[in-house]
Amino acid sequence: MALTSLQSRVLTASILAPIVILAVLALPPRGFALTLGLILLGGAWEWSALGGLTTPAARLGYVALMVAALIMLWFLPKAGVAPLLLLVSLWWWLVAVWLFRLRQIEPGAGPAPGHLLAGLLVLTGPWLAMTQLHGASSRGPALVLFLLILIWTADIAAYFAGRRWGRTKLAPVLSPGKTWAGVLGAGAGAALLGLALGYWLDFAPLATLGALLLCLATAFISVVGDLFESLLKRRQGVKDSGHLLPGHGGLLDRIDSLTAAAPFFVLGLIWLGVPT
Repeated sequence: MALTSLQSRVLTASILAPIVILAVLALPPRGFALTLGLILLGGAWEWSALGGLTTPAARLGYVALMVAALIMLWFLPKAGVAPLLLLVSLWWWLVAVWLFRLRQIEPGAGPAPGHLLAGLLVLTGPWLAMTQLHGASSRGPALVLFLLILIWTADIAAYFAGRRWGRTKLAPVLSPGKTWAGVLGAGAGAALLGLALGYWLDFAPLATLGALLLCLATAFISVVGDLFESLLKRRQGVKDSGHLLPGHGGLLDRIDSLTAAAPFFVLGLIWLGVPT
């Protein structure tokens, strides 16, 4: 008997989640950076198609640009990390404003240089943020895992809240299935995790409030990452970025929320005084 889409999604997630958790907690910083880089290079391959590149040579050239960008970031001085994360985060908030003002999507007709250039920013941002956080202290891997749990919780809460109470569409042009009720559900889950983060890091009450607000904002901006990928998919007339993960689609379909959330979350931790 064939599995339903939801069953395939749950089965794939149940296999991937332990592998991801083990990789985050067990790999040394260099191993984690390499593994994450390989995943994001797979994302770059998919992004090249969403950006309108069609030939294998052109798509491999785009992946090569991504490799060069990651190598440059590897040698980035520590003093440059926070300013670059700030730049990426501000870009995502500008994208949020633009997406919510969007009323129609023009079909793709060949390569879209702007989308291809944006892809380098979208995919290098989470690599810089997560590798910086992972190797910052003994608590770094656990904080990376917390970020992933935050995104997973927001995603699951949004799904069930949207199904139960969803009426008003969030961005019908981009993703008809998303509702404001789903966003509120994601926010509720994120708020609880924000309180847990403050307790875990032994924050004072004001800093705990900051952790709560950070998790709320991270959950919201993660939705923007999802919507931005939806824009590219609709422009190309495809449902998924790939077919690697049954029930999920491609790599980008699994990490789209993280691309926007990771830079902002790590920047917030820096502002809260957490070693990164």
